[in-house]
Amino acid sequence: MKKFSSLKILYIDDEDSVRKSAIDLLEFYFDNIYQAHDGVSGIEMYKKCKPDIIITDIHMPNLNGLEMVRKIREEDQETKIIVMTAFLKTPYLLEAMDLGLIKYLVKPVIENELLITLKSCITDVSQKRNVFNLGDGFKFDTLNNNLFLFKEQVFLSKKEHVFLKMLLINHDRVVSYSELSNSIWDGIMSEDAIRSIVKDIRKKITKNVIKNVSGIGYKIVLEEN
Repeated sequence: MKKFSSLKILYIDDEDSVRKSAIDLLEFYFDNIYQAHDGVSGIEMYKKCKPDIIITDIHMPNLNGLEMVRKIREEDQETKIIVMTAFLKTPYLLEAMDLGLIKYLVKPVIENELLITLKSCITDVSQKRNVFNLGDGFKFDTLNNNLFLFKEQVFLSKKEHVFLKMLLINHDRVVSYSELSNSIWDGIMSEDAIRSIVKDIRKKITKNVIKNVSGIGYKIVLEEN
């Protein structure tokens, strides 16, 4: 499995030696690893680091793993959660099924089984990160460069694709005229030419999703997924 520098992992286990061994393994594949020793500190760290994936033991002091997950699920249905336990008790299994877990692993966890489960989580997280909700049923997949209205693909020209993708991958800021010019034309282009592209895109998607910031450039306004 290759290294994933952008993903954040939270590992929770009250056994220091087990936690250290797991962290040592995870460091081969992830740069951003956080840890906690029980459910209470796990929730605190979750709120602080907002991980993409949580790996947690069940049997821990103060607050067990499933109780912690239930609290997290009250406000977050998206974070991928892997639960580990040394016991396969039916009540735990039934409760785990209701919490939207990715996997229920039996300890001692086999390294290959954990890596396979992590790959599944990574695939799901990556796909969701690459799909942006433009409102009114429109979504843009920056990985495959496709615009959809619900399930139907909407045609975009090459320049429209580049423009829209540029705004989406920089959705937290204004993209300047010069950045757009270099990306679309690989050189200098007039603001009128950029406005023409924006006009054509607005005919195909939610009109108000692209905002002009006078004298600077353009920004995209996204709806929550």
